[in-house]
Amino acid sequence: MTTFLALTTLGVVVGCIYALTATGLVVTYTTSGIFNFAHGAIGMFGAFSYWQLAIGWHWPAWIALPAVLLVEAPLLGAGIEAVLIRPLRRSAVDLSLVVTLGLLLFLIGIANLLWNRTKSRILPAFLHDTAPVQLGGLQVSANQILVVVVALAVAIGLRLLFVRTRIGIAMRGVVDDPDLAAMAGASPVRIQQLSWALGASLAALAGILLAPLVTLDILTLTLLVINGYAAALFGRLTSLPWTAVGALALGLLVSYARGYLPTGGVWEQLEPSLPMLFLFLLLVFVPAARLKAGSRQGAWRPGVPSLRSSVVSAVTLVVVVVLLGQVLSAANVTLAGRAMVVAITLLALVLLTGYSGQVSLCHLTFLGIGAYAMGRWGHGSLLGVVLAVGLTAVVGGLLALLTSRLTGLYLALATFAFAKAMDESFFTRELGSGGTLTVPRLHLPGLSLASDRSYLVLCTVVFSAAAVAVLAVRRGRWGRQLSAVSDSEAAAATLGLDPRVTKVVVFAVSAGLAGLSGALYGGLQGTVSPSDFAVLGSLSLLLALRIGGVNTVTGALFGAVTVAFFPLLQAHVPTEVQLAYLLTGLAAVSLGRDPDGFGGQLARAGEQLRAARMREVSVAHP
Repeated sequence: MTTFLALTTLGVVVGCIYALTATGLVVTYTTSGIFNFAHGAIGMFGAFSYWQLAIGWHWPAWIALPAVLLVEAPLLGAGIEAVLIRPLRRSAVDLSLVVTLGLLLFLIGIANLLWNRTKSRILPAFLHDTAPVQLGGLQVSANQILVVVVALAVAIGLRLLFVRTRIGIAMRGVVDDPDLAAMAGASPVRIQQLSWALGASLAALAGILLAPLVTLDILTLTLLVINGYAAALFGRLTSLPWTAVGALALGLLVSYARGYLPTGGVWEQLEPSLPMLFLFLLLVFVPAARLKAGSRQGAWRPGVPSLRSSVVSAVTLVVVVVLLGQVLSAANVTLAGRAMVVAITLLALVLLTGYSGQVSLCHLTFLGIGAYAMGRWGHGSLLGVVLAVGLTAVVGGLLALLTSRLTGLYLALATFAFAKAMDESFFTRELGSGGTLTVPRLHLPGLSLASDRSYLVLCTVVFSAAAVAVLAVRRGRWGRQLSAVSDSEAAAATLGLDPRVTKVVVFAVSAGLAGLSGALYGGLQGTVSPSDFAVLGSLSLLLALRIGGVNTVTGALFGAVTVAFFPLLQAHVPTEVQLAYLLTGLAAVSLGRDPDGFGGQLARAGEQLRAARMREVSVAHP
């Protein structure tokens, strides 16, 4: 009984912290319609800022805490809303997601710059010198009681804010109808900015309370705060009371699992992923009527080149890479090979996100499954490639079948939960924390692929062939079906299409293509480790594709080259960390104002040039 009470107490404390972070997320989402993926990073940044003031600079806690919660965090939230969020009103779901993903990576980079990850830091719990309180046969620490009291105080305060104050009622009015609220004298922009300031303060508070329970590590704290997303979804991103209920249920589930699940075996593997499994099952099994998918915005689609033009461009690319391979250094040849492998993965995202409108945050996981299959069973054979493609296609198809009724934000969250669960329960366990898996290179009869230059040519040929195939899909009947499903599933169904079948098939094909890139990626490196398939990598891939152009082959190639060769740029710049994440932040800002990316701009320029030539011809030969 004592064990049960202790686990219950811990679960309630963790649940209260989840409630704080989920509440801040709900507040920002309901006023802006933007799901802030950087919410966890804001909480992490607030925790490190408090450590710097209270521990690093020895400020009294009664000064350091208000400085973070009432000054730094609100200013950060208001600035994020003004610079990043405001231009995203009525934008596509995947665009708003990648902008906040860029913000997440930017904050992680700034934190790495300010606080060296190699240095160990400990943030003491509040009231750690106070004697524990005896409740029956159980001792409860003063810090645990403080967390519960703070969570209750925040809940009561928010209730009073939204029901009894003018500004709170205006917030609710902006959620329901911003134009009508503006006619009544409210300022939707200022109210939205205030909501983001409040949400950032709640995220920072959750991070500060969570930090004493875990190691003060940048990635660990960011991802732990992200666990609160499940609680926000339990409240359907609208209801604060149900969000609190979901947070408590999640906290108790995690606590009881750690105390009662048997050690070893599959249960021990699943235990770290319970919050993400909770989120995934919630999304899959909650009735569709309770999930408000939100509106879509049709994306601009560039013209598709002819088959002849596609083949000529593909052959030209192969020739250029062959010539460059003769003059590049060995290190740059390896980077070029990595660029081609990443480009194949981004092509899979072009097919899925650019053409069919489905958002995936787990394609690096598919790449990892392909590399794992090649290393574990393929042994560098063509059969291994087929196995890698087939296995990932099956996994992708099953995932799409489970999530076929989800769209937009909910599909993105479901794939993110899958990626994080695979990261913690599969790759880390199968390969071992810090371990590696040897992946041999592909063996082709009569060809030697032992050198990096020959392997670069192989990867380029595969990318070129895949690019021609993806463009052929876009020109064909199936490509038109994908466009129809992307524009409106209901309209596609009235035309006799089955959106569910179309979505499952394209997800499986896209996953298989990512599995092919995984088999090549493993052979390029020789070994793979869990860090190669970390969940944040999938977020970076979608951001890179959006920067390049989400529905163009050129965008996939540009995004991959950016990802692969950025370390080379960093090596020549003394302040490489500042440069890396500054550019990430600038890219996130630019996407809000230029959603078509580099590839889209290039396609627009090409269409304008062709139109100008047609006008010249019409004038010369009327």
